[in-house]
Amino acid sequence: MILSGSLCALATPFRSYDDAIDLEAFGRLIERQLDGGTRGVVAAGSTGEAAALDDMEFSTLLEFAVARVAGRVPVLAGTGMSATRKTVQQTLRARDAGVDAALVAAPAYVRPTQEGMYRHFSEIADRGGLPVVLYNVPSRTACDIEPATVQRLARHGNIVGIKEASTEPDRMSALLGLRSAGFVVLSGDDATAARAIRCGADGLISVAANIAAREIAQMCELAGSGDAQATAALLLRLTPLFEHLSAEPNPIPVKWCLAQVGIGDAHLRLPLVELSASHRAAGFDAMAALGLVEAAPAVG
Repeated sequence: MILSGSLCALATPFRSYDDAIDLEAFGRLIERQLDGGTRGVVAAGSTGEAAALDDMEFSTLLEFAVARVAGRVPVLAGTGMSATRKTVQQTLRARDAGVDAALVAAPAYVRPTQEGMYRHFSEIADRGGLPVVLYNVPSRTACDIEPATVQRLARHGNIVGIKEASTEPDRMSALLGLRSAGFVVLSGDDATAARAIRCGADGLISVAANIAAREIAQMCELAGSGDAQATAALLLRLTPLFEHLSAEPNPIPVKWCLAQVGIGDAHLRLPLVELSASHRAAGFDAMAALGLVEAAPAVG
């Protein structure tokens, strides 16, 4: 399993008329990624509204993704929950669905100590049946996997990397010193990923790739090659999309964008609601600038 370049944190399309998972649209989203050069996918992560899925839907979504990808790229599953025992159970469920690795976010809301964090992830790696990629996203979880704790966890043979969503250069620099043949460092922030890759990060787990798979893959390749001028030019074109995707909490904007390119409905499960009308024109403009949609119509 090689985790590098652009990996996509897949959205989960739901049908607006019955709130069910739209597997047909999900399949087309997966093919969009593979056609665009995406090197791995994450199903049932936070972008995929994992908290809104029941156990059967979680397994169904993962089994479908594994079958559709058919070994072409790694398939990861978001299995992080606020309790260690529940996370182990969810990781075992993902293992049974056939995925390649678990992406495990720090336990939200409970705010463990660093020792608690270390024991939490070690237990999942020991008992969950899958390789574990740590996911640090303090803005959502209200806790932080500190670099010293990551260093301890990186010694565990079944913990294979980290997705770091912090945008601070010093944080990424501290983590890059932990890279090895068995431990990858991935950015979790579209807007700063090129900088991280230029400094040595292995790749990016991207939200924007849902919409612009080819462009995000190209950004990762250019940044990795050291072509600063071409990377900067592409980032200039991508920045309006990055800004739009942060206009409201993820995955609200990305679900709306996907609907505009014909991948499912903009429908989300409560408590998330559809993108505010005031942000839609900017979203169309950002996609039109990348050639993803035609010139923006009047948006309702």
